[in-house]
Amino acid sequence: MPRMTGSRLFAEMLHGYGVTHVFFVPTILMDSLAEMDTLGIRKVMTHGEKAAAYMADGYARARGTPGVCMAQQIGASNLAAGLRDGYMGCSPIIAVTGGPATGGRYRHAYQEVEDFTQFDAVTKLNIQLDDLSRLPDLLRHLFRTATSGAPGPVHMRLRGSHGQNVEAEADLQPLIAERFACVPAFRPAPETEPVREAIALLAKAQRPIIVAGGGVVASQAQAELVEFAEKLQIPVATSLTAKDAVADNHPLAAGVVGIYSRACANQAVSEADLVFFVGAHAGGQVTANWRIPAVGTPVIQLDIDPEQLGRNYPNTVSVLADAKVGLRHMIDAAPRTASDTAKAWTGRVRELVAEWRAGADRMRNSDAVPLRPERICKEINEALPADGVVVSDTGHAGMWTGQMLEFTKPAQRYIRCEGSLGWGLPGAMGVKCALPDRPVLLFTGDGGIYYHLAELETAARHGINLVVVVNNNNSLNQEIPLVQAAYREKRDERSGEIWRFQQGINLARVAETLGCAAFRVEKPGQLKELLPRAFAMGKPVLIDVASEEQALAPTAWLPGGGRAH
Repeated sequence: MPRMTGSRLFAEMLHGYGVTHVFFVPTILMDSLAEMDTLGIRKVMTHGEKAAAYMADGYARARGTPGVCMAQQIGASNLAAGLRDGYMGCSPIIAVTGGPATGGRYRHAYQEVEDFTQFDAVTKLNIQLDDLSRLPDLLRHLFRTATSGAPGPVHMRLRGSHGQNVEAEADLQPLIAERFACVPAFRPAPETEPVREAIALLAKAQRPIIVAGGGVVASQAQAELVEFAEKLQIPVATSLTAKDAVADNHPLAAGVVGIYSRACANQAVSEADLVFFVGAHAGGQVTANWRIPAVGTPVIQLDIDPEQLGRNYPNTVSVLADAKVGLRHMIDAAPRTASDTAKAWTGRVRELVAEWRAGADRMRNSDAVPLRPERICKEINEALPADGVVVSDTGHAGMWTGQMLEFTKPAQRYIRCEGSLGWGLPGAMGVKCALPDRPVLLFTGDGGIYYHLAELETAARHGINLVVVVNNNNSLNQEIPLVQAAYREKRDERSGEIWRFQQGINLARVAETLGCAAFRVEKPGQLKELLPRAFAMGKPVLIDVASEEQALAPTAWLPGGGRAH
């Protein structure tokens, strides 16, 4: 067995698993970082641990391989907070932090807090390295766990505030299992009987619909999803995470369903007499808090994680399988459908989509000043290259992009924040690191960009050349309905204190100071002209768009005429 330092082994194993970037705040594993120079791994030093975790998350989602983030002991809590979004999004992230040295435990050592359990809630695996000889097998275990089954973050705490216990030399052998270098590590096939039962149930249904979730994207099962839907003539709605799983101009596409949704998708799923969830948890967002479909609607569910089958809706049929393999088995087992019933149902869904689109286009074509967010989305659509990637922050950014962006070219992608406002900028930077040769555009608001504004300097320093479009309304205007409800009949001279920012802030000037190209847009025509130029500039670009303060994204359609907030 070769003799080497743990620092060298750590760097060699990351290289062996195909890791190209490491995101971190120093001081952590300094010797390993130095070793990475000889292996071609790029070191991306960020301005905050949360941002490092978000970058690793965006990298992992875009590339389908584990993203790596690291922090010293005092930054561990911030890193744990940053893993929350990746945990919700089933993203394979390897997190490494420093920890207490045994000699200083329980003695008020500098910067020491017992923070290990903070990682329990946001990881699939939370382990400590106490003996250097265990480094090879525990690192392999991290990659195996992060990529197997439903992917997710994992964490390893080292001894020493910046992981000094790995700097020693020992008899160490790198252990690389290439299977665990990407997701899914395994593709389990379904049992025959559930497949037969599911096909029979779909054949009997008058108004079946597919709801595709993030598992379809993680499995790279988009082609199988469309082939299955076309063979059985079943409309397809998607979660926001799987927005790009079926082209918006496909005749069977119903749009995004749930809370951040299109009304036509919610209407279609509500009218369905059978719902087939594929790679979707059927959680609160995709079901509008379990109102769409209604409780009691027959459900088929296909998922790689047995714990999810029937968790939120009792399943009539459960299919345990990887999405790509499971759909292929179902395609092979299903007869082609062209019945009058299927034609009537798919025609009804197309009517709903056409009705929604006619209403949306009125605002997408608006020439209003300040700009309407719908018009911003239209200009992004028209400028987005055929292989472009849109990354979206959460809140209004997710609502606007989920509803108003149209993906019609096979290589275009959509990657969204799972719920942590501010994820957008660092997350999109991670996406660009993973896909350096593809155009990457972030859609966020001023409320989102303020969280990690300093990372524009990181983008400029490392040549992470994304385009950032800021829907700048000088506020957190999504909170307007909540503010109005809170104030009711009270005088509201001070209500703005809980949702408005300073007026007139020019974020383009800030971005220029941090080393980016930047522009301020106040008219729709300016955005139309700028976006193609921005993609071609070869440096990070921020476009600060002055938008309407009172423009609120349409809330989710609910059965009975209600609206979800």
